[in-house]
Amino acid sequence: MVDDSGAFRRTARTLLALRGYELLATARDGRAAIEAASRDCPDGVLLDVNLPDRDGFAVARALAAVCPAVRIVLTSADVEDVPAAELARCHAAAFVPKDELGVVDLTRWFGRDGRCRQ
Repeated sequence: MVDDSGAFRRTARTLLALRGYELLATARDGRAAIEAASRDCPDGVLLDVNLPDRDGFAVARALAAVCPAVRIVLTSADVEDVPAAELARCHAAAFVPKDELGVVDLTRWFGRDGRCRQ
Protein backbone atom coordinates (compact mmCIF):
# COMPACT_ATOMS: atom_id res chain seq x y z
CA MET A 1 0.00 0.00 0.00
CA VAL A 2 1.37 3.36 -1.05
CA ASP A 3 0.23 6.68 0.43
CA ASP A 4 2.06 9.72 1.77
CA SER A 5 -0.33 10.04 4.72
CA GLY A 6 0.70 7.98 7.72
CA ALA A 7 -2.83 8.18 9.11
CA PHE A 8 -4.28 6.82 5.88
CA ARG A 9 -1.68 4.04 5.72
CA ARG A 10 -2.65 2.95 9.26
CA THR A 11 -6.37 3.06 8.43
CA ALA A 12 -5.95 1.18 5.15
CA ARG A 13 -3.68 -1.39 6.83
CA THR A 14 -6.42 -2.11 9.35
CA LEU A 15 -9.10 -2.24 6.65
CA LEU A 16 -7.08 -4.65 4.50
CA ALA A 17 -6.17 -6.85 7.49
CA LEU A 18 -9.83 -7.06 8.54
CA ARG A 19 -10.61 -8.31 5.04
CA GLY A 20 -7.94 -10.99 5.30
CA TYR A 21 -5.21 -9.43 3.18
CA GLU A 22 -1.57 -9.88 4.13
CA LEU A 23 0.25 -6.56 3.92
CA LEU A 24 3.97 -7.06 3.37
CA ALA A 25 4.96 -3.43 3.04
CA THR A 26 3.77 0.12 3.03
CA ALA A 27 5.44 3.04 1.31
CA ARG A 28 5.05 6.80 1.55
CA ASP A 29 6.26 7.62 -1.96
CA GLY A 30 6.83 6.15 -5.39
CA ARG A 31 10.54 5.48 -4.93
CA ALA A 32 9.95 3.41 -1.80
CA ALA A 33 7.06 1.56 -3.48
CA ILE A 34 9.18 0.56 -6.46
CA GLU A 35 12.03 -0.55 -4.18
CA ALA A 36 9.64 -2.69 -2.12
CA ALA A 37 8.09 -4.22 -5.23
CA SER A 38 11.54 -5.02 -6.61
CA ARG A 39 12.37 -6.98 -3.44
CA ASP A 40 9.14 -8.99 -3.24
CA CYS A 41 6.84 -8.66 -6.21
CA PRO A 42 3.37 -8.12 -4.69
CA ASP A 43 0.17 -9.64 -5.97
CA GLY A 44 -1.66 -6.33 -5.52
CA VAL A 45 -1.05 -2.72 -4.62
CA LEU A 46 -3.38 -0.05 -3.27
CA LEU A 47 -1.79 3.12 -4.67
CA ASP A 48 -2.55 6.78 -3.99
CA VAL A 49 -2.67 9.01 -7.07
CA ASN A 50 -1.11 12.03 -5.33
CA LEU A 51 2.36 11.24 -4.02
CA PRO A 52 5.16 13.65 -3.11
CA ASP A 53 7.78 12.47 -5.62
CA ARG A 54 5.72 11.41 -8.66
CA ASP A 55 2.09 10.78 -9.41
CA GLY A 56 0.47 7.41 -8.90
CA PHE A 57 0.02 6.90 -12.64
CA ALA A 58 3.80 6.97 -13.18
CA VAL A 59 4.35 4.74 -10.16
CA ALA A 60 1.73 2.28 -11.46
CA ARG A 61 3.54 2.05 -14.82
CA ALA A 62 6.84 1.43 -13.02
CA LEU A 63 5.28 -1.20 -10.74
CA ALA A 64 3.76 -2.99 -13.72
CA ALA A 65 7.16 -3.02 -15.41
CA VAL A 66 8.79 -4.55 -12.32
CA CYS A 67 5.92 -6.96 -11.56
CA PRO A 68 3.85 -7.56 -14.72
CA ALA A 69 1.13 -9.58 -12.94
CA VAL A 70 0.54 -7.05 -10.16
CA ARG A 71 -3.05 -5.85 -9.69
CA ILE A 72 -3.05 -2.12 -8.99
CA VAL A 73 -5.99 -0.25 -7.51
CA LEU A 74 -5.51 3.50 -7.55
CA THR A 75 -7.14 5.63 -4.88
CA SER A 76 -7.47 9.33 -4.11
CA ALA A 77 -9.56 11.78 -2.16
CA ASP A 78 -9.47 14.04 -5.24
CA VAL A 79 -11.78 12.13 -7.57
CA GLU A 80 -11.66 14.75 -10.33
CA ASP A 81 -7.88 14.22 -10.66
CA VAL A 82 -8.34 10.76 -12.18
CA PRO A 83 -8.90 10.76 -15.95
CA ALA A 84 -10.31 7.43 -17.13
CA ALA A 85 -7.94 7.28 -20.11
CA GLU A 86 -4.94 7.47 -17.78
CA LEU A 87 -6.14 4.43 -15.82
CA ALA A 88 -5.79 2.20 -18.88
CA ARG A 89 -2.39 3.64 -19.83
CA CYS A 90 -0.91 3.08 -16.37
CA HIS A 91 -2.02 -0.58 -16.07
CA ALA A 92 -4.33 0.03 -13.10
CA ALA A 93 -7.16 -2.46 -12.63
CA ALA A 94 -9.42 0.14 -11.06
CA PHE A 95 -9.82 3.45 -9.28
CA VAL A 96 -11.64 3.60 -5.94
CA PRO A 97 -12.17 6.93 -4.14
CA LYS A 98 -10.68 6.85 -0.64
CA ASP A 99 -14.03 7.49 0.98
CA GLU A 100 -15.41 4.32 -0.66
CA LEU A 101 -12.62 1.92 0.37
CA GLY A 102 -14.52 0.86 3.48
CA VAL A 103 -17.52 -0.35 1.49
CA VAL A 104 -16.23 -1.41 -1.93
CA ASP A 105 -15.65 -5.10 -2.65
CA LEU A 106 -11.88 -5.26 -3.16
CA THR A 107 -12.05 -8.95 -4.06
CA ARG A 108 -13.09 -7.84 -7.55
CA TRP A 109 -9.44 -6.86 -8.09
CA PHE A 110 -7.42 -8.45 -5.31
CA GLY A 111 -9.18 -11.81 -5.08
CA ARG A 112 -10.23 -13.67 -1.96
CA ASP A 113 -7.01 -15.45 -1.13
CA GLY A 114 -5.56 -12.74 1.10
CA ARG A 115 -2.50 -12.37 -1.05
CA CYS A 116 -2.59 -8.67 -1.90
CA ARG A 117 0.83 -8.15 -0.52
CA GLN A 118 1.85 -4.52 -0.62
